[in-house]
Amino acid sequence: MNNLLEIGKIVSTHGIRGEVRVEPWCDSPAFLAGFTVIYMRGAPVEVESARVHKSLVLMKLAGVDTVEAAQALRETVLSISREGVTLPEGRYFIQDLIGLAVYDGDEHVGSLVDVLTMPAHDVYLVRGADGEHMIPAVPEFVRSIELERGIMRVKLIEGM
Repeated sequence: MNNLLEIGKIVSTHGIRGEVRVEPWCDSPAFLAGFTVIYMRGAPVEVESARVHKSLVLMKLAGVDTVEAAQALRETVLSISREGVTLPEGRYFIQDLIGLAVYDGDEHVGSLVDVLTMPAHDVYLVRGADGEHMIPAVPEFVRSIELERGIMRVKLIEGM
């Protein structure tokens, strides 16, 4: 597992003092706004301030003091250190789920290629030899996730 987890992307500037608008790739913008250090291109950067604005996070990064400096960071992906985050039992980082081998009993269904975030719950997109399967990320269909073994066990029903 990679120690750095992608958590969002700088999409534009905000104001003239170097703030950036960040599109969060996590459960909520507030989660992203809670970090004091983020990583850009693998290097740590201090977060001087961060606040939620609608569905984005407005962030002031150390050393970024002008609109021109902020503009140069547009499209930059931001990461956090895995050690700085504790997830509740049964929650996983999407980055860790992508690529898992998916099995229904002993039958290999395919590999998890994407996690679709829907209003009610996430949906796992699994691609295999017989096509694609969309599996709701709920206990009724997802029996177990074994990250250390790289396996997800599911229970498919007709039409999935």
